[in-house]
Amino acid sequence: MSFIQLKNIDVAYDGKKKILNNLCLDIEEGKLISLLGPSGCGKTTTLRVIAGFIEPNGGSFLLNGKDFTKVPIHKRNFGIVFQSYALFPHLTVEENVAFGLKMRKMPQQEIAPKVQEILATVDLADLGKRYPRELSGGQRQRVALARALVVQPELLLLDEPLSNLDAKLRLKMRVEIRELQQKLKITTVFVTHDQEECFSISDKVAVMNGGIIEQYDTPENIYAHPATEFVARFVGFENFFPLEKREDGYYCGDTRFEIGHLPEREMDAPKGTIRPDDIVLLEDGSQEENNVIEGTVTVRTYLGKSYQYKVATPFGDLVANGSNTRTHEAGERVRLYLPPQKLVVV
Repeated sequence: MSFIQLKNIDVAYDGKKKILNNLCLDIEEGKLISLLGPSGCGKTTTLRVIAGFIEPNGGSFLLNGKDFTKVPIHKRNFGIVFQSYALFPHLTVEENVAFGLKMRKMPQQEIAPKVQEILATVDLADLGKRYPRELSGGQRQRVALARALVVQPELLLLDEPLSNLDAKLRLKMRVEIRELQQKLKITTVFVTHDQEECFSISDKVAVMNGGIIEQYDTPENIYAHPATEFVARFVGFENFFPLEKREDGYYCGDTRFEIGHLPEREMDAPKGTIRPDDIVLLEDGSQEENNVIEGTVTVRTYLGKSYQYKVATPFGDLVANGSNTRTHEAGERVRLYLPPQKLVVV
């Protein structure tokens, strides 16, 4: 049984359009999963349902088999790190971290060692007497993590915790978050709109769009085998062309396409998609017949290590990246080979 279960969750504000629509999600204990998607897709709302800030209009939230749908926030032993960190500016690092323990009325003599232990875990043992204004962005973020973790939560919720950091610090902190999560083996839900950030640290990713989860899978599978056109576009696929399913395979016009990874379900109007880097511009004399689309170069762009070509085909424009060893001019006819193992059907 999954540690966390969201079953058929519906959320609508003021009876208007649903923010979450029959959303279902299962999370294994000890895993870090990310909710990924553009603004307005419902990822933060999903996190707020789990945290208890929002009671869904329909559906249920189970934690370790127990129904938590209507359990108030203060009775959910969850740690939460917000985008703004929400540290108390008038309290020291130690006092900020100890706040949750004091609210739980833990004896004073037990608080100090717990605070020191968690500060050491997040590498802030020497900064306990400082105030938030005396810390860097990364240090403030670690204080927020320490405050969330010191209460030994059953679940850690992170709402875009790295968005206020500069690019270099974001890279460092996402690694630290992953190392800390694995060290403590705490089940974690991480909300982000940053694909690279999410893929680098997650066990599984839920790609959201319009209040539903379009794909829930490992980062590797989502990157290589997106299940829908939305997911494909979100993870960098640019080329889409119509496919027709026939008895002996998929076709685009009269050209047969071999597919390295066949879709698990039948699709009414399947499309083929592939990244520009994966398309091969065939040399003159090539005998390839399957997986080939012919077209005319309309635009050539220099990328430094390669050239990018926009190619007009009978099935729409395709973008392909070619090497510097052979260039193609605007107006030139080219043959594009789409390797089966790189081609995806959505």
